[in-house]
Amino acid sequence: TWLQQVAMSWLTYRLSGSALLLGIVTFCQYIAVLLLAPVAGVLADRIDRRRRLLITQSVMLAQAFTLAVLTATGRVEVWHVAALALVLGCASAFDIPLRHAMIARLVGDRSHLPNAIALNSLLINCARVVGPAIAGLLIAAVGEAICFGLNALSFGAVLYALAKMRWPAARTSPPPAGWLASWLEGAKSAFGFRPIRAALLLIALISGTIGTYSTLMPVFAKDVFGGDAHTLGVLLSAAGSGALLSALYLASRHTTRGLDRVVLVAGTIASLAMLAFAHSTRLALALPLLVALGAGLIAAQASIQTLVQTLIDDDKRGRVMSLYTMAFLGMLPFGNLAAGAVARYAGEATAFTLNGCVCLAGLLVFARALPGLRISARLGRGNDVEARL
Repeated sequence: TWLQQVAMSWLTYRLSGSALLLGIVTFCQYIAVLLLAPVAGVLADRIDRRRRLLITQSVMLAQAFTLAVLTATGRVEVWHVAALALVLGCASAFDIPLRHAMIARLVGDRSHLPNAIALNSLLINCARVVGPAIAGLLIAAVGEAICFGLNALSFGAVLYALAKMRWPAARTSPPPAGWLASWLEGAKSAFGFRPIRAALLLIALISGTIGTYSTLMPVFAKDVFGGDAHTLGVLLSAAGSGALLSALYLASRHTTRGLDRVVLVAGTIASLAMLAFAHSTRLALALPLLVALGAGLIAAQASIQTLVQTLIDDDKRGRVMSLYTMAFLGMLPFGNLAAGAVARYAGEATAFTLNGCVCLAGLLVFARALPGLRISARLGRGNDVEARL
């Protein structure tokens, strides 16, 4: 998927030369997540999860294959990329809450859930390191189409693995209420509990500011550092390397204790790194700053996800995680659109500076709320473990 993400960004900027259109294409991808996540969350608690995964992964395969054909035949236009990004977003809206919910299902002992989430993040960030670097080389040597084609093949492998997997027996007890009432029950469960509410608001803030860094990276690669697609791959791989380091650290932890401080410190590091990167003009300086940005971003995001996952009830997991998905990815379209617009009229450095400052301000508010927030996360059977948020 990281092959495709890099190729889509580079293709859009190559065809348009517009930072604003970069933001619009990304907006198309993530706005669907915001709009469809409530329905997806209810379905995640009602319908066979493996069957739904097979459907969403098949849609993603078809999307990647279509993009590969259009690009290889030279018929691709920016509106094609935007439309197919919207299709990808629709599939992701149903896929992501489901995968979050399945992690807890596959892990029998909830005391192992933090490690399972960290290991999942570790695998994702391994791809984040390798994918952009390979994409940059492939785009420079062959073109964007090969990246889309390889992504389509990867979904074929995922479908085969899903067909062969054996899931634990599901505890099926569909909510008797209608879809809206069922989703509102999950929303009340999340927002009625102050720690989860704070966590969801914070992940929305971080994602809508620091999380938008990759959208404008083609602009930095080409216009600031005078590079090409290979330069873009190197920049994104640097951020991925930092993310991988954070995932390794979180995987080594055995408790949720102290994750509130991890969120605060990591978010601050990512914000400061973004501010410094905004004004860097040398690639040698930019790369370590991106390592710090990636490390801080993933440490904060994964820590918040772990805290939310350990707090929610299994029968509401899909619905609450759909709210997490809305906060995590639902803010990206607006953040990316705003970043693209600011970059178009005031420059990419200004866009990065504003995002870094806004995130820092939000973290200060969160830090002031820390002493008054206590959560009790049930890990395992009958064991209440105290943690701070």
